[in-house]
Amino acid sequence: MRLTILGGGGFRVPLVYGALLGDRGEGRVTEVVLHDLDAARLSAVHRVLAEQAAAAPDAPRVRTTTDLDEALRGADFVFSAIRVGGLEGRAEDERVALAEGVLGQETVGAGGIAYGLRTVPVADDIARRTARLAPGAWVINFTNPAGLVTEAMARHLGDRVIGICDSPVGLGRRIARVLGADPREAWIDYAGLNHLGWVRAVRVGGRDLLPRLLDDPALLGSFEEGRLFGADWLRSLGAVPNEYLHYYYFNRETVRAYQQVEQTRGAFLRDQQARFYRELRNPDASALDAWNRTRAEREATYMAENRETAGAGEREADDLSGGYEEVALALMRAIARDERTTLILNVRNRGALSALDAEAVVEVPCLVGASGAHPVAADPLPGHAEALVRAVKAVDREVLDAAASSTRAAAVRAFALHPLVDSVNVARRLVDGYLQVHPGLAYLR
Repeated sequence: MRLTILGGGGFRVPLVYGALLGDRGEGRVTEVVLHDLDAARLSAVHRVLAEQAAAAPDAPRVRTTTDLDEALRGADFVFSAIRVGGLEGRAEDERVALAEGVLGQETVGAGGIAYGLRTVPVADDIARRTARLAPGAWVINFTNPAGLVTEAMARHLGDRVIGICDSPVGLGRRIARVLGADPREAWIDYAGLNHLGWVRAVRVGGRDLLPRLLDDPALLGSFEEGRLFGADWLRSLGAVPNEYLHYYYFNRETVRAYQQVEQTRGAFLRDQQARFYRELRNPDASALDAWNRTRAEREATYMAENRETAGAGEREADDLSGGYEEVALALMRAIARDERTTLILNVRNRGALSALDAEAVVEVPCLVGASGAHPVAADPLPGHAEALVRAVKAVDREVLDAAASSTRAAAVRAFALHPLVDSVNVARRLVDGYLQVHPGLAYLR
């Protein structure tokens, strides 16, 4: 079975390959095609994978290409993890937004809109080419903003594109762990959009364990989201939000913290990864050792500003192990081998959430097998959550409209209608600022 990875020169590709090395079952991935526009980055990541494979018998063979059509032909699965504009683009997204006093995070608020506006046209092209060159392939989308990009691609690929994210997996794992439950046996009632969802129940043997968690301050203080949001707020919600909702619930504090740091997250990752790729220009350097060191630093500093604002402390060791590669592997196995399972995924709604239309991509538990991912009907969201989900989905639709119509007016609407952008004039200045720094937005007229 052949897996094509778009964004194959990306830093996190070795996580996916490492997961593949542990899969010894029949029908496993035997060939990996890495595609990237940057040949030097492809070469560096190929070296890391070669060192990973050296200790594994019968490892999937790897080849690289900068030709997208070549990469897609013959693929059984396509894993999309591209970053349009690179980490320099992410750093600019943050800088322009923070200069206007609004959040610049890569998937939430102004930064997420800017990232989406330059990514959707590229994702559209990839989806069209995949439909033409690999019509039988399943596309697994990890490209951010994951829900928005998955919805864009679904307009060409239908249900054969499925979005994944590691945030719900990690959240469910942490809650189950503090409750003493096996995450593999717990039903995590999670619903919302990508980076905008809530755990509303944790059921084991038909019993909901979440009320016990919410009633116990010590338990709530024992895991990351409990410390991040605070016990009083979680009890008020009667649910545990995805970590990215911290940007909404504590927006002023987060923006202030981001404005005060010496270097934004995007700028930090840009510089850190530049050092990594420079180090791998040395043919005598251990690529895998360099990658492991860089990754450890990257994971330890994740959402550092939010944790500092909330006094949440350092990340726990168990939360530094990634997770999206596990979701990707489980998804591929379920489809290729009909190993039926339940995963929290980004798929077309199809009535799962009553607040949204059938074509809206939502993030909910899905039953997965050879026929793909099928969302499980969820209880209605409470009013406050439904209102936020509707508002952010409306912004997604404005981004899709802007990309399809190439109109600046639609882009302004996307920014102005977002809950974290507080002025139409700010929205106009954001569009002007992003047009100045992103050549990929020149299509907006």
